[in-house]
Amino acid sequence: MASARLGCVDGRAVFITTSLTGYIDIEKVSGGKLSSDPMACFENWVEVCKVATNLSQADESSALALDANKLECPVPRPRQIFAIGINYKAHAAEMNNPLPTQPLVFTKFQSSLNSPNGAVTLVGEKCDFEAELVAIIAKGGRNISASEAWGHVAGLCVGQDVSDRALQYANTPPQFSLGKSRAGFTPIGPWITDAASLTTRGNLEMTCRVSGEIMQHTQTDDMIFEIPEIISYLSSICELFPGDVIYTGTPSGVGAGRTPQRFLRAGDVIETTIQDLGTLINKCI
Repeated sequence: MASARLGCVDGRAVFITTSLTGYIDIEKVSGGKLSSDPMACFENWVEVCKVATNLSQADESSALALDANKLECPVPRPRQIFAIGINYKAHAAEMNNPLPTQPLVFTKFQSSLNSPNGAVTLVGEKCDFEAELVAIIAKGGRNISASEAWGHVAGLCVGQDVSDRALQYANTPPQFSLGKSRAGFTPIGPWITDAASLTTRGNLEMTCRVSGEIMQHTQTDDMIFEIPEIISYLSSICELFPGDVIYTGTPSGVGAGRTPQRFLRAGDVIETTIQDLGTLINKCI
């Protein structure tokens, strides 16, 4: 297997095969060396990648067929979910915001986590879509330097930062964390791809479609603060832990930044794709 891809099926940690059509139970294939708990795998990420690298053709041939609808959130119980606001130059422009001088941080709460193909229940008339590249921490700590930050990352995945704009801007100043933490507003997945194996990690193509129409399309090199800078900044204030989730910001094209504005409606399907990382498909109800 070229890259470790950690998914979750029936509550158990699994490897996604190279073909992306099958899965292998991590605890079983490691002979019990690795846990069936996805969160425990992030604490032992080096060993996870080692086992993945040593999987044989026979292991892959005996994989169970993957039903994408059975994939669950691959990071089911993170201690912390950080998110970065206004982190793409074009997004800052569409929202008429100046470029920040340091990362703008808010949180999304664990109870808002959703599966890669889970339904999103809309609340009100101003729910918005926000495609995001997400980083998952393997090795935690404080005061991590930017030059060492990639060594603390387990992998990358796709995220949607669904936002209730009415709630987000109900007060002054806005309450980002609550507006982005309704039930199901944090789809993530479809699996975690080992960051060390991704030669493209510094500049990934990202696309968000709503009911087939391209709404967001960018390269991640439009980021204002890249992942190493974000990790260095966060860890200078907070201790990071294995399995922590970092949403790194959304590009231009969000519904609130359009003229006229385009918010999500019941029946819409949000497809969020990032190069080499996979696709989330979330139906709005």
